[in-house]
Amino acid sequence: MDKHKKNFSFIAISTVIGFMIAIQFQSIKEPVERDTRDLWQLREALLQEKELQSELISEIRSIEEKLLAYESKQKQSKEQALRDTIEELEFEAGLTEMLVPGVTLKISPILEEIQIGASVSKAVSPELLKRLLNELNMYDAKYISVDGQRIINTTVIRDINNETKIDGHALSSLPIEVKVGVDNIATAEKLYNRIKASKATEEFFTENLKLTISEPNPEVTIPAYDNPIRIRYLESLKADEGGNT
Repeated sequence: MDKHKKNFSFIAISTVIGFMIAIQFQSIKEPVERDTRDLWQLREALLQEKELQSELISEIRSIEEKLLAYESKQKQSKEQALRDTIEELEFEAGLTEMLVPGVTLKISPILEEIQIGASVSKAVSPELLKRLLNELNMYDAKYISVDGQRIINTTVIRDINNETKIDGHALSSLPIEVKVGVDNIATAEKLYNRIKASKATEEFFTENLKLTISEPNPEVTIPAYDNPIRIRYLESLKADEGGNT
């Protein structure tokens, strides 16, 4: 394999591994707090970490298999191998619209508060939204969109001039739909039950917001990410740097 092929393979493999690890760990994090969990909660957390480790090992093996398949395809058809790699990277980066099993959550103001003239929240705060997304990720959510905006590992959720924004998109009014996609209908049902039993609805209620969740649906449309993705530390090769082709 000449220098150009080696460089391309290295970049493709590095990018795939980077996306897989980033998707697992997620970039939306909460501030560090003091750990006050009891023994059983710590055991449950340890079990979850072991499950995550097992999943990562499986994914590494899957990537190795894909690498072997890619090398095999490259020998047969370089153009097709490149197309397959691009499609896979777009899928992992969230650039592909998904039609998968899942649920739809709706964030809306509490009608009772409107009727009595109390102060009503006009939008959800970044902190509350981040907590919800982190909880969904804990429940095996694979694809998420908020108000039509796809959430990926580089998504930024923050307050700008007292307005919650997702990658520049303003969540200026309620209600807001949060669509969640998973691998299969069984996982969707499990996610539905866990959200129903969680404290998420109470957390939204304290901010005069109502969180409702739909029944599991075999077909939920998750839009593709439509903003530019900034890639750091990667540069395209110049024509005279790739060696012979």
